[in-house]
Amino acid sequence: MSANPRSLALDTLAGIGRGKYGNIAVDTVLKRSDLSEADRHLFTALVYGVIERQVTLDFLIDQFSDRPTDALDEPLRLALRMGLYQLIYMDRIPDHAAVGETVALLPKRTRGYANAILRSYLRQSGASREHTLTSPKAWGERYPVLRDPASAAKGFTPETVAFGVPLTMWEVYVQALGYAEACAVLSAFSHKPPLTLRVNPLRQATEALDTELTNEGLSPESGLYLSTALRLPISGDITRLPGFASGAFFVQDEASQLCVAVLGAQPGDTVIDTCACPGSKSFGMGMDMNNQGCIFAFDLHESKLSLIQKNAERLGLSIISVARRDARDPDPALIGKADRVLCDVPCSGLGVMAKKPELRHKDLSESSRLPGIQADILEASSRYVKDGGVLVYSTCTLLPEENQNIICAFLEKHPEFSPVDFKISAKNPAVRDVCSQNGMLTLLPHLHGTDGFFIAKLTKQQRNQTS
Repeated sequence: MSANPRSLALDTLAGIGRGKYGNIAVDTVLKRSDLSEADRHLFTALVYGVIERQVTLDFLIDQFSDRPTDALDEPLRLALRMGLYQLIYMDRIPDHAAVGETVALLPKRTRGYANAILRSYLRQSGASREHTLTSPKAWGERYPVLRDPASAAKGFTPETVAFGVPLTMWEVYVQALGYAEACAVLSAFSHKPPLTLRVNPLRQATEALDTELTNEGLSPESGLYLSTALRLPISGDITRLPGFASGAFFVQDEASQLCVAVLGAQPGDTVIDTCACPGSKSFGMGMDMNNQGCIFAFDLHESKLSLIQKNAERLGLSIISVARRDARDPDPALIGKADRVLCDVPCSGLGVMAKKPELRHKDLSESSRLPGIQADILEASSRYVKDGGVLVYSTCTLLPEENQNIICAFLEKHPEFSPVDFKISAKNPAVRDVCSQNGMLTLLPHLHGTDGFFIAKLTKQQRNQTS
């Protein structure tokens, strides 16, 4: 496979535009190519960066091109996005290299056109590049055309260009969160999040792993809330990190770790994870249980279950049993038998946009059926809970129709369940405490420093407490 990172990025972006998943496409190239470490980083940065900033880049192309971006042929359009991304967001690449190397990817008939647009941008921007514009107000002041209704008709507004999201996605966030909160969340999604590890106390203490990582020059930081969390300002192949092979950790955002902490699994419990893949929450529960008790990890996708089993073995967790099961169809043998049930349902994923930039371009009509599925899964999962047991519902989205609305409707139908408030104090003064209201909490990246995430905790009353 070609060892030119820009050429590979161009081909990969074309494939993603035709429906391939970004992370799968990138991983495939990295496995098959012989790129140097520096070129691997360049390739990855270009692919994810162009996806993340596509709306912004298309607006800028629109300012310098005599044709709208969607009227350009695909290689030219992608190359212009890549070239502008390098000029604006990659300070270590000289301007002449960003322009020359990008233009060279194109056939001769379009090289002059691409070169003219990129150099027009350089002349206009001078030393002041658009990455310094971090708010809708700043974009609107630099480009008054963004306040023109004709720009909005093309999908370009101060907000969509500032945050790099299509107009339909911006409107969804505003409806869900309000204008100010939507701006804050999308601004947070524009910053690359750290890699967060969940340390496995069955294998190694947090302090010992911290020391190993520090000795490798990786500069780990303590978790914001939990003593088992370590944050690394890196990305890449986690299998190369110290402690991976010995099962000292797995990757898990602290929002997901907090969800497991709220469930509160104890040694000896019977726990059911109804939508378990890729398994991180089952692993966290197994560690909280000190590998004592029983965890049933179910998932609809049988092909993914082997990954749970493989990682459970690496982590030294023998109490996890995996099986294929539709979460809407509970196992009759386990009805009323579980001390704790985790219902982490399929969702639109709009809380993890910082890690999955292709979500910015998600067709939200595909998510319209999710609330019905989520309600059915919660209904079925609740049947597993024994009297006095705990049920946690969670998603990695921020939409009320997939979160609060589901819980409120469930509680109206099930008076035997009650919300339980929870609180976890922050260890870092830069973030807020985790503190629920009516048993529900939405974690927000700009307030909690985690993925966007929703957690609801319910308990089933003892029979002698019901009337």
